[in-house]
Amino acid sequence: MDMEAVIAETDKRLSVHEAVCAERYEGILESFDKGSKRMQRIEYLLYAVIASVFFGKDMILNILQHLISK
Repeated sequence: MDMEAVIAETDKRLSVHEAVCAERYEGILESFDKGSKRMQRIEYLLYAVIASVFFGKDMILNILQHLISK
């Protein structure tokens, strides 16, 4: 096999590898976005639980009723 054929084969393999890695990277970014949204929902739920423990259920319900009635 001459040097030009080796270079051409290596270039072809490298191009395929780059394309596959680009697709994988897009999948990773999508997973991070989904995970971030999920963590934000969990964070809000934790805040609600902490507030209800700290202030009590009745106080939280009064605050929610006040916010909804506006």
